[in-house]
Amino acid sequence: MAEAAVQADQGGAHGEAGCYHCGLPIPPDANFPVTVDGATRPMCCAGCQAVAEAIVGNGLTDYYRHRDTLPESRREAMPDELKELGLFDHPDFQKTFVRSVDGAGGEEKEASLILEGITCAACVWLNETHIARQPGVTSVDINYATRRARVRWDESRIKLSAILGAISAIGYLAYPYDTARSEQIAKAERKNALWRLFVAGFGMMQVMMYAVPVYLAGGDMTWDQEQLMRWASLALTMPVVLYSAAPFFRNAWRDLRLLRVGMDVPVALGVGSAYVASLWAMVDGWMNQTNPPVYFDSVTMFVFFLLWGRYLEMMARQKAVRGVEEIARVLPAFALRLKAITDREGERVAVAALAEGDLLLVKPGEVFPADGVVLEGRSSADESLLTGESRPVDKLPGEPVTGGSLNIGSPLVVRVERVGEETRLAAIQRLMERASTEKPKVVQMADRIAARFVVVLLVLALLTLVWWLRTDPAQALWIFVSVLVVSCPCALSLATPAALTVATGMLSRQGLLVTRGHAIEALARATHFVFDKTGTLTRGRLRLELTLPLGCLSADEALALAVALEQGSEHAIGLGLKNALPMGTPLPAVARVEALTAQGIEAYFEGRRCRVGRVDYVAALHGLPLPEHARAAAAQGTVVALGDEQGWLALFALADELRPEAGPLVAALKAQGAAVSILSGDTPSAVAQVAAQLGIPDAHGGLSPQDKHDFISRLQATGAIVAMVGDGVNDAPVLAQAQVSVAMGGGTELARTQGDLVLLSENLGHLALGVLAARRTLAVIRQNLWWAFLYNFLAVPLAMTGFITPWMAGIGMSTSSLLVVLNALRLQRSAAAPRATGTA
Repeated sequence: MAEAAVQADQGGAHGEAGCYHCGLPIPPDANFPVTVDGATRPMCCAGCQAVAEAIVGNGLTDYYRHRDTLPESRREAMPDELKELGLFDHPDFQKTFVRSVDGAGGEEKEASLILEGITCAACVWLNETHIARQPGVTSVDINYATRRARVRWDESRIKLSAILGAISAIGYLAYPYDTARSEQIAKAERKNALWRLFVAGFGMMQVMMYAVPVYLAGGDMTWDQEQLMRWASLALTMPVVLYSAAPFFRNAWRDLRLLRVGMDVPVALGVGSAYVASLWAMVDGWMNQTNPPVYFDSVTMFVFFLLWGRYLEMMARQKAVRGVEEIARVLPAFALRLKAITDREGERVAVAALAEGDLLLVKPGEVFPADGVVLEGRSSADESLLTGESRPVDKLPGEPVTGGSLNIGSPLVVRVERVGEETRLAAIQRLMERASTEKPKVVQMADRIAARFVVVLLVLALLTLVWWLRTDPAQALWIFVSVLVVSCPCALSLATPAALTVATGMLSRQGLLVTRGHAIEALARATHFVFDKTGTLTRGRLRLELTLPLGCLSADEALALAVALEQGSEHAIGLGLKNALPMGTPLPAVARVEALTAQGIEAYFEGRRCRVGRVDYVAALHGLPLPEHARAAAAQGTVVALGDEQGWLALFALADELRPEAGPLVAALKAQGAAVSILSGDTPSAVAQVAAQLGIPDAHGGLSPQDKHDFISRLQATGAIVAMVGDGVNDAPVLAQAQVSVAMGGGTELARTQGDLVLLSENLGHLALGVLAARRTLAVIRQNLWWAFLYNFLAVPLAMTGFITPWMAGIGMSTSSLLVVLNALRLQRSAAAPRATGTA
């Protein structure tokens, strides 16, 4: 009965096109079907589709049977009803946007959300403060430019639905982060802003049509004629104040209700006081047959110019955000799954339904939907969106493919290896999200200054009003309004995040992924660059050049034993030994394998303890010196020893290839005045050889992770700002110690998570461009902050002394905010030239 009533209401109110979930009309181009109780139901948007799928998928379709009314808007459908149903707290519903925090015993959770209703940096402050005060919330970070929030909470103390309810209670809405939902909110934000701007512009033009004749008449107009002009201006100003300026009043009231002063408070005070004073003057003049001054023209002009500036600022911000979020929209919605490798018809399935081991047919021009390995076909892939590397990468049978890259050659049959949150693309998205929600110190400082500046501004405005009321009461009100609106704390808050947002997107397109909020600023200030050798300055693809047997094993037997010990290792040396062993060679059985970081691996073979690794590490096992004929080999290049408790078994000499971009990178860093060092666990002779090729005088080999850590600490003690570039498990502690760290994209997962930046392309030329881009970004931030301070320093005194009218103040405030955003967007253009010339 209830479901029938709802469906009847839905059909009567909205016709056949009504959304089954929320009841709103379905746009003509929308196609978001969901199967509910065996019947296909239409949905109006991706948001309603996602919620309906979650309801059905979690066995909660009784919701549709028992509800007796539809929400008035999609906004109500998303947060409130889901909160009542507890869907946001359901583990299956949280899988796509909530993760458990490592080391928190499973109780601490972290969610990626998008906030609707954020209009300025004060909104960010308000939400962060309010959410952080909720019991059980351990941290919250909100990015002003992207509107994305990262919230952590203790699941045993508070539920996610309670956090979303707390956000709703202060006038904002929060949703699980979704790129489609993000674009939907941005589109609605643009539409709403355009309508408010249109009403303000139309009202301003009409009010000026009535105000200008009064000014030109110079007092020669009769009282009743001037009254007619003023009443018409009042009528036309009313929708501008009540509709176009409504967000200023709503935000100001919210701030005051929560006992704080936001950036919309002075705007609302200025507009409201000018309008109320003009309205009072109108009534008083009509009753006493006088014509006191009114400010309807100034009010409408101020509102129009302020909305115009904020609209342009919003468009510039959304443009920058699209660049950062572009990577999240790259995966296709569907894939062609094959039943067998010989099948060429296949079935079209949702990418979300793919599982490890599935066979896919990826045609030319299609995007790989998941990480996998090529089984059949020969092609090439464009991985530029993920790595910044513009050259196509050959894909042959056995080659890995990355979800999100583009197949540009011929059809490929691919076996799925990783899906969902396990893919490389998902890892990149998580790192980008972490960077977007972390605030560098310079951003926090600007936000604190802006918040205090608003309080100082209100005090100055009140003092100005009091002084002018005693000096020239006729001028007091419009000067008071000018002081309130001319200042621009928004420019202070926008100066840094706008530049960092643009720079983050720009660097990601160059293959340098920013994963920490402070990374760009620290990279720009770095004075000393420290490099690992293997896998960083070299390709890390070691080749076995020589096997020197030293004991009872032959060369082939010694290599097989060494590979048996190294078979679980991800180090380049272990891979080099494995690649040298002929395919199909049986490996001896080893037991109790233990790895010692930066030393080697120990295991038991036929009851004897064996070691493979550094020469001194193996020597410590049996205490014997190297034979005379082996000492010359051990002193050259990268050498690995194999031995047991009785003595030496073999030496392996490996060679590596220097990256072709390493030389130009070192030369560029030196030209910029930075010092360069090499720290490596490889033999001193191998490190010295690479250092000589690159012209690096400060090179150190044979170091343990602690030695590297101590070296970095000593540099920092002398005042150096250290940037560490490394790859592999050995470098993780050092990456964490440096002020800014760059992890190679092909390194181990531990190194990538420790890195403040990840060089996805593994092209050191992109790192050189990244350093230049970071320094340009820091220069733009300084320009923005200087402009914001200079503007406010000059504008406020001019307004206090009566040289700036309210409409001029509106233009100045809007232009000030707009200029810092446009200045930040210059970074995109400055990055185009180096990429176009192929310097990377």
